[in-house]
Amino acid sequence: MSQKEEFFEYINDGYKTKGDFIELGAAMLGEETITNAIVKVPLKTLNRHGLIAGATGTGKTKTLQVLAENLSEKGIPVLLMDIKGDLSGLAKASPGHAKIDERHAKIGFPFEAKSFPIEVLSISEQKGVKMRATVSEFGPVLLSRILDLTETQSGILAIIFKYCDDNQYPLLDIKDFKKVLQFVTNEGKEEIQAEYGRISSSSTGAILRKIVEIEQQGGDLFFGEKSFEVEDLTRIDENGRGIISVLRLTDIQDKPKLFSTFMLQLLAEVYETFPEQGDSGRPELIIFIDEAHLVFEEASKALLNQIESIVKLIRSKGIGLYFVTQNPKDVPEDILAQLGLKVQHALRAFTAKDRKAIKLAAENYPDSEYYDTKEVLTQLGIGEAFVSVLNEKGIPTPLARTMLRAPMSRMDILSEQELNAVVNNSKLASKYNKNIDRESAYEMLNSKIEKVNLAEQKAIKDAEEEKEREKLAKERVKERRTSSRSSRRTSTRMNPIVKVLTSATFIRAAFGILKKVLK
Repeated sequence: MSQKEEFFEYINDGYKTKGDFIELGAAMLGEETITNAIVKVPLKTLNRHGLIAGATGTGKTKTLQVLAENLSEKGIPVLLMDIKGDLSGLAKASPGHAKIDERHAKIGFPFEAKSFPIEVLSISEQKGVKMRATVSEFGPVLLSRILDLTETQSGILAIIFKYCDDNQYPLLDIKDFKKVLQFVTNEGKEEIQAEYGRISSSSTGAILRKIVEIEQQGGDLFFGEKSFEVEDLTRIDENGRGIISVLRLTDIQDKPKLFSTFMLQLLAEVYETFPEQGDSGRPELIIFIDEAHLVFEEASKALLNQIESIVKLIRSKGIGLYFVTQNPKDVPEDILAQLGLKVQHALRAFTAKDRKAIKLAAENYPDSEYYDTKEVLTQLGIGEAFVSVLNEKGIPTPLARTMLRAPMSRMDILSEQELNAVVNNSKLASKYNKNIDRESAYEMLNSKIEKVNLAEQKAIKDAEEEKEREKLAKERVKERRTSSRSSRRTSTRMNPIVKVLTSATFIRAAFGILKKVLK
C-alpha cells in the first residue's frame, strides 16, 4: 500500500462518525489534496468549544463563514461577532467562480451556492436589532468584576443593589446607577448610614469614574430596556435552517471595555437561561467571538476567572463557544485547554518572538507522522489549515492539513440597500427597537429629593412665619404695657389749678389776707 493510500485510510478511520456531521474539507498530504479524505466535525462534539486562529489574510473569516453556513443547514442557530463587517454576505448566495469549482473538485464534492437566513443585531448606533441589558440584570457580582472593583468597592456596590431592591428602585440604565451613587453620597447619606452602615464618598467616586468610562465607550446605548431575550438567538426559519444572528461591531474595536462587558453579560445570561441538557447529540446554539483578544486583553484576573468558569460550564447547556483570533496565545491557557475543535491557519515568522509563538502553537496539536507541524504552520496557503477535532467519544482526531471548502454564500459585504432590506424585514426590530424609558431609580430619587426639598422649604417657611408671629405677639405685648403705664401716669397727675390752690404759698397768702380782714 502506498503512503497516499495509507494516509487516505488514516484520515477516513480517524474522522469516522456514526451521527450527523459537518464537512470542513479534504486532508492534504504535503501539497497534494487527497480527494474524498473528508475532514468531518461531529455535531455531537460542537458544544466542546473551539478555536480558529491564523495570521491576517489566511482565511479565518471564511472558515467561520463555512462553519456558520453548515450549522445553519443542520438547523443549528448561530451568533457571529462581525467586527470587520464582512460577514453580512451570508444573506446572499455566492456568485461562484472557476477556482471555487476547482477547489471542490479536489476536495471531492461539488460546490453549491446558497443564501442563508440572517438577523442583523447591534449594541451601538449601527443599523440592526438593538441588544440591550439592564444594570439590574448584571447584578453586583458581575458588575464588580467587569469594573474591576476592590473588595471594599464591591461591598458598596452590593449595598447599593440591596438598597434599590429594598426600596423598589429599578436600576435599568447608566443614569439610574449614577443617580443612586450620587444620592447615597449626598442627600441619602444619613438614611443609608442608618440602615446599612457608613459608605465612603471616595469609594463611590471611584465606582462612578469607572461607570463613566464604560458610558464614554457607548454603554449608555447598551444599558437599558427592552432587554434582549437570549431565546431569540435560537430561532429556526420556515425551512428548518438555524437563523444566523450577525452582531455588527465595526465601531467597537476601540471600545474593548464595552465589548468585554457585553460578551460576559451575554454568556452569563445564556448560562442562567438555558436548561441543562448534557450531551444531547447536537448543540442548541453556537457563538463565534471574532477578534477574541478584545475580550481578554483588558480583563482583570477576577473577570478571566469568571469567563473560564462560564466556558467550562456552559457546554452542558448545549452552547458552543468558538474564539477567532490571530494567535492561540491571545486566549488564556486555562480557556485554551477547554477547546475541542482547533482550526489553525498559517502563522508568519518574521521575528524571534513570532518563531517562539509558532513553536508554542504547534504544541497545541497532536503529533503526526505525516507532518512537521512547526514547519508546515508557516507554509499553509490561503484557505488551508491544520484541523483537529474531537470524535464522538471525545478523543482528538488525527491532525490533518486541510483544504477547506469554500463558503456557499457571498464572500463580501452587503450593499447599503441590501443591508437596509434585511433590517427592514426583521421580525425582531419591532420588539426591541422601541425606545423605552419608564420610571426607574433616576426619576424616583429625583422625585424623593424634590419632596424632601419641598418639605424642608415648607419647614423653613413655617419656622420663619412662626418667628414672625412670635415677634408680632411680643410687639403687641410691649405696646399694651407701654399704654398701661401711660394711662397710670395720666390718672395720677394733679390738675394745675388744684395744684396752685393746694400749694403752701397759696395757703399762706390766703391766711395772710384772711387775717388782715379779721383785724
